[in-house]
Amino acid sequence: MERTVAARLVFRTVADTKAALAIAVARNPGYTSFDESLSVTVGGEPVRLTELPEHHGGRLHYMEFADPSEVTVEYSATVTGQALPEEASLAELIRYVRPSRYAESDRLLPTSYAEFGGLHAEELLHAVRKWVHGELRYISGSSRGTDGAVETLLNRRGVCRDFAHLAIALLRSKDIPARLAAVYAPGLSPMDFHAVAEAHVNGAWHVIDPTGMAPRESMLRITAGRDSSDTAFLSTVGGSLTLNRMQITAVVNGTLPTEDPARLVALS
Repeated sequence: MERTVAARLVFRTVADTKAALAIAVARNPGYTSFDESLSVTVGGEPVRLTELPEHHGGRLHYMEFADPSEVTVEYSATVTGQALPEEASLAELIRYVRPSRYAESDRLLPTSYAEFGGLHAEELLHAVRKWVHGELRYISGSSRGTDGAVETLLNRRGVCRDFAHLAIALLRSKDIPARLAAVYAPGLSPMDFHAVAEAHVNGAWHVIDPTGMAPRESMLRITAGRDSSDTAFLSTVGGSLTLNRMQITAVVNGTLPTEDPARLVALS
């Protein structure tokens, strides 16, 4: 499968701002070809970038701005082939079964056991996806960046990150390691960066998308972590910035895969 993705961001910084981008496709040895370009400019002049390795093949691109700046970011990648499955270490499995900032599995344990008490492994995975999909309404702009899984469940609405956080919290409550993955998602409408959940069952990581808004087989990982606090596409580590424009594209060369929610699928 060949996929082409792109991202264009324009943002304004104050003086002495330090920022990190997480928009590059994660590296994986299974891809047969991987061509990408990343340009960050201020007034047409290139900005110095430092690439830093992140979890699960992801990469951060770090930059500093001494003066107030209008910054243009342009990224594109064409990826051919399928990613190799990622083996999970025991430390990772422990990390991803713990409660986290936006996936408060300890607070949702009674809910998880009430709804899914007798379910395990693959059966539990499908039941959680179906339940979250049925309980929440997808409404753009309906949640705050500080909302976690508990708030999402109370409000019964959210965007992709909220659907993923709730699924992750419910799975962790039943001792299933689960994490959030930021992805490019061909077929998504409206197009944007997308967030999905991954759960470790039957000895492997499998992706679930409770929104059901894009086929999982065509998704490309950007990064993954405990929740959205680990996977933000743009973050400041000093100073501040304002995002003015953002445009995302993600397409498949050929026919878009047909989504079957009942199948186990790994990010490829």
